[in-house]
Amino acid sequence: MIAAIIQGRLGSKRFPNKILKKINHKETVLDYIVERISKSKKINKIIIATTKNKIDDKIEKHLKKKKILFFRGSENDVLSRYYFCSKKFKVNIIIRITSDCPLVDPKIIDKMIDTFLKKKLDYLTNTVPIKKPMWPDGSDIEIFSYKALEKAFRLCKNKFYREHVTFFFWKQKKNYFKIDQYKNKYNWSNFRYTLDYSEDLKVIRFIVNKLAKEKIFGYTNKIINILKQNPNIRKKNSKYFFGIGWGEK
Repeated sequence: MIAAIIQGRLGSKRFPNKILKKINHKETVLDYIVERISKSKKINKIIIATTKNKIDDKIEKHLKKKKILFFRGSENDVLSRYYFCSKKFKVNIIIRITSDCPLVDPKIIDKMIDTFLKKKLDYLTNTVPIKKPMWPDGSDIEIFSYKALEKAFRLCKNKFYREHVTFFFWKQKKNYFKIDQYKNKYNWSNFRYTLDYSEDLKVIRFIVNKLAKEKIFGYTNKIINILKQNPNIRKKNSKYFFGIGWGEK
């Protein structure tokens, strides 16, 4: 079973409560990312993995109302959160998405799943650490097997690695894991539509509104074109350099 597990919480230090902020007149950031991922033809389930913290009771309430699957686990040991979530829902292949990527592209997800299966990988990513970033900041996708996740859960002792889930894959690739990066033929790494700051939300809302007006879904190439055509919008969050998609920030 293939599942997208989206990690998110309300206690973000840089932008608290961001995932329940409105992205348009009716949907929250969390609703929107679930809607986009649901367009994938390969994913069987979408699960939100949040924390056991009291503040995230709001997320649970929201998800129950929307009838979206969820799991609650450790705030800082996010590796364990993913492991126990995957175990509970019997997930064989995990698509890791962070909730600061509401404009993630389901077509790219599906292409990456195909690559992951064809190459019989333990881990595949389009984000860093890679030698040359090529994808926009905000399009981060990671795929790994339950077996690889279980191995990392058992063997990884570094708290920092456990917080950022997939560090152990990168650090131990020579010893335990067959990993690869999913490359892009264009260099879009200087485009940013991740959600770390309030300025980012302004950019994302503009993109979402533009897509709604044109009545199109908005895959990555279309989003890039919107930003190219609106340099003043692009400048709103340009002071923040390329991020790394390492978690809930």
